[in-house]
Amino acid sequence: MIKEANEELCISQEKQQLDFKQETDTLMETSTYEENESSEADLNDHFGYLSRFRLHKRIHKKGKHFACKECTKSFSNITYLKSHMRTHTGEKPFSCKECDQSFRQIAHLNSHMRTHTGDKPFSCKECDKSFSQMHSLKRHMRTHTEEKPFSCQGCDKSFSQNNTLKAHMRTHTGEKPFSCNACDRSFSHVSNLKIHMRTHTGEKPFSCKECDRGFTNVSSLKSHMRIHTGEKPFSCKECDRSFSHTCALKRHMRIHTGEKPFSCKECDRSFTHICALKRHMRTHTGEKPFTCKECDARFSRIAYLKKHMRTHTGEKPFSCKECNKGFTHLNSHMRTHTGDKPFSCKECDKSFSQMHSLKRHMRTHTEDKPFSCQGCDKSFSQSNTLKAHMRTHTGEKPFSCNACDRSFSHVSNLNIHMRTHTGEKPFSCKECDRGFINVSSLKSHMRIHTGEKPFSCKECDRSFSHKYALKRHMRTHTGEKPFTCKECDASFSHRSSLKTHMRIHTGEKPFSCNKCDKSFSDVSNFKKHMRTHAGDKTFSV
Repeated sequence: MIKEANEELCISQEKQQLDFKQETDTLMETSTYEENESSEADLNDHFGYLSRFRLHKRIHKKGKHFACKECTKSFSNITYLKSHMRTHTGEKPFSCKECDQSFRQIAHLNSHMRTHTGDKPFSCKECDKSFSQMHSLKRHMRTHTEEKPFSCQGCDKSFSQNNTLKAHMRTHTGEKPFSCNACDRSFSHVSNLKIHMRTHTGEKPFSCKECDRGFTNVSSLKSHMRIHTGEKPFSCKECDRSFSHTCALKRHMRIHTGEKPFSCKECDRSFTHICALKRHMRTHTGEKPFTCKECDARFSRIAYLKKHMRTHTGEKPFSCKECNKGFTHLNSHMRTHTGDKPFSCKECDKSFSQMHSLKRHMRTHTEDKPFSCQGCDKSFSQSNTLKAHMRTHTGEKPFSCNACDRSFSHVSNLNIHMRTHTGEKPFSCKECDRGFINVSSLKSHMRIHTGEKPFSCKECDRSFSHKYALKRHMRTHTGEKPFTCKECDASFSHRSSLKTHMRIHTGEKPFSCNKCDKSFSDVSNFKKHMRTHAGDKTFSV
């Protein structure tokens, strides 16, 4: 059986060689036809067209005697030509019995069959990897040789694989041929499309063994693992900092280069990070996407929301080593110990320990009052001042004294009031050693020594050392009498006058003479009486 097969193979090969010899002899005879006497024009006539003559001449070159009539290729073997012709006819005579695929060449079928058998006959001599295809082995070998034969003409990059070069070229052309069917996004690489599709399907096939978190791609998993390992493989060449992600290193490098590639279209500000630009844009749009679940407060930044949440939880995670106090924000407090004031005003020589204090101060120069009261026409430079003002409309007094039943609309007023219980007078006059419970009282007192009267009446030439004294005086011009007696219809311009009048109804006489048994309802009559004992007859009736 084997002998007969071999004999058939030999007869087939002999017939093929005989056919080849006869075809070659015929072609050679034709090609030497009147060779010495004919010109190329004669040969052109002989073959019909010059192009067919050129096609014929390739038969004699490099032993490739079998020419394709459809294209310019020639082959050394009739079998190769027949195989090649299938690229023109589309014929695929070799079918896979395992699946429905067909192939033009038996070699392609054999190669395909390895996907079913798992056979990997091509082994790498440098490592223990094996491949089912020779071209896969060749491609793999470049990882050892570092050969990069495919160069980009648009830049100086080279690649070990042709398809990698093709994918890279899309960074120059901007081509994104891979489109998502679920949304309008497109991608330059099919792998990126596959990863993106998982955002629609929810698939996260790559899981962390440490914390069970899932990821859509292996690179995200590797990046995440550095949280557990603490690995920071990306080092800054300018300083000693290292980073776990290359994107973090790139962002950091802008500190050294000063690069601010992200610009605001609404103003002329630029930023080093895209996230900083997004945060900044909320100052233009007014967007506050972060909402407190405990109250209805909204914030433009997640950091502001986290800080705010501590007002609900009471958490004070930061402890001061200088005074052992706990804080929701430690950095600001530390400046009270160091005295550091890094925020300077460009308009004057004042400096501040907090940025918000500088911003608040700047409004004294710009006279900006962005916080307006909807109950009246007043505006304020600070939000908390507006809130305090609103209590004059609502009558709210949320700050109560624990020692008595008084309440206050401002916490500062409560703090001052508490000193009436403690006896504390922290503000002392350097001229007479008198103490005061608040700085405004000290300033008012100092005018006794300086004689300063900064509050002037616009109706007359009188001036006063205190604002309340000017207000009282103005009633002499306006005729205003805001203090009314509830017992009768009498009205008074001063509260003290109403108190004196009320003694007519109550019969109260709080001013008693030590010399005799007389008492008086007002201090002026009491003083007149006292002069009668002193021998002063000026006021005698």
